[in-house]
Amino acid sequence: MFGKKTAQRRIFLSASPLQRLELELDPERSFAMDSAVSDPHNGSAEAGGPTNGTTRPPSTPEGIALAYGSLLLMALLPIFFGALRSVRCARGKNASDMPETITSRDAARFPIIASCTLLGLYLFFKIFSQEYINLLLSMYFFVLGILALSHTISPLMNKFFPANFPNRQYQLLFTQGSGENKEEIINYEFDTKDLVCLGLSSIVGVWYLLRKHWIANNLFGLAFSLNGVELLHLNNVSTGCILLGGLFIYDIFWVFGTNVMVTVAKSFEAPIKLVFPQDLLEKGLEADNFAMLGLGDIVIPGIFIALLLRFDISLKKNTHTYFYTSFAAYIFGLGLTIFIMHIFKHAQPALLYLVPACIGFPVLVALAKGEVTEMFSYEESNPKDPAAVTETREGTEATTSKGLEKKEK
Repeated sequence: MFGKKTAQRRIFLSASPLQRLELELDPERSFAMDSAVSDPHNGSAEAGGPTNGTTRPPSTPEGIALAYGSLLLMALLPIFFGALRSVRCARGKNASDMPETITSRDAARFPIIASCTLLGLYLFFKIFSQEYINLLLSMYFFVLGILALSHTISPLMNKFFPANFPNRQYQLLFTQGSGENKEEIINYEFDTKDLVCLGLSSIVGVWYLLRKHWIANNLFGLAFSLNGVELLHLNNVSTGCILLGGLFIYDIFWVFGTNVMVTVAKSFEAPIKLVFPQDLLEKGLEADNFAMLGLGDIVIPGIFIALLLRFDISLKKNTHTYFYTSFAAYIFGLGLTIFIMHIFKHAQPALLYLVPACIGFPVLVALAKGEVTEMFSYEESNPKDPAAVTETREGTEATTSKGLEKKEK
């Protein structure tokens, strides 16, 4: 049975391989330096630039600093708040509202699935018209973005509804079969407040669909990122290391080894990146010379950082040492990425710097504190596993029984 969060999560997860295209630091489009930097693959002007042979004036140092600082801040927000929300999500009592747990097997297969998806999109763009493909993708992400943004703003919007707000419960149910063989496909529960959030999110969706404005793109991108960090849970630190390590190799191979990533990123129009104009100070909201960061470079390290926050809480020491360490490591890694790009005038795969930092810093802290064993033995059971749910329920009942016996004595 799927609850409200489950339905939203499944829709979000269905887009994960596409989101992992990540802007992936296409040397033309991701973390673009300025229009003076040409494409190292074909020598053409930077994507998004004029097509009549003219070039934009170089971005000012202030504009570049503002763009990169804003991207860094936007990357940190979904990681920080998504990690906090992941704790509440993990504590949910209803099994249907539990997060999606990534096992070591899932982590090992993910780079392979992402590579197949990327190569498939590359072939699609080579064979079929780019215009029609992007039209289908725009409609797909229009629906996906509205649901993700609605889920993101719902807790905040609930604080603004008055106490006497007429809130009614609704249920959207799809079943298959009949009688004893009836199986629920979708069981989507929502209320009037959710409909209001859905309406507000739809306004942003229409804005994005009609204008493709960078602010609307960022609202969807932030919503995707926060949902990913909140709803995707690693079952242990080892799984996180496998996932980050696999995507570390994936990033390097597809960015430096082939032009597949470049071709797809240039052709792919979807809110799977955060962007900020480097010429905002000169052109205002109509600026069009963007620095970019892929959602995969936020979500992938973000779910590992969120896992370390939940590990901190499991230690019951009232400290969040590993969370803050990994959070600082992410800032260091992303800052180093920007610095390297600025020095060498060439885009870099961010995971090349983020993965060693996000894994290395917490492990060093664990070594210093003598908690390496505790870190790697920490395990989060899959809440969708009936055995895990039964075990948890039995443990809770046993604890309750012991408490009652003590009171009787």
